[in-house]
Amino acid sequence: MTRREAREHCFKMLFCQDFYPAEEKEAQLEQYFEAPIEDETGKDGVDRILHQVALGEEDKKQLKERAALVMARIPELDQRIDAVAKGWRTGRMGRVELTILRLALFEMKLDEKIPEKVAINEAVELAKKFGGDEAPAFVNGILAKLV
Repeated sequence: MTRREAREHCFKMLFCQDFYPAEEKEAQLEQYFEAPIEDETGKDGVDRILHQVALGEEDKKQLKERAALVMARIPELDQRIDAVAKGWRTGRMGRVELTILRLALFEMKLDEKIPEKVAINEAVELAKKFGGDEAPAFVNGILAKLV
């Protein structure tokens, strides 16, 4: 699994967590790996896989650990985001954008293996893939302020 694939899986796992009560979060992390393959047919007639979790046990373990580390820091991450997001407190942000910001900020400030520029670039790529038209610029702007 590449770092980009791991980041995307982690994003999806974190995104799902916002929809469940705290007591269900652990079970939902496990459930992520049980999800069926999802695909779509593009406008060009080509089938694309949207979601497929065919991972080995070690990859699953690493993803669960990473998601848990980010989840444990959500209050701290949200506080830092709120400090720079003028007029856009975390409570008003879209869940996709907020999840991307949380993951990127975690990588920027708490993961010494990932350079800040890489974390920002990857966050913008996630925003392009999963967010709305304005998401990449919004995510980039907030992360630039956090640097």
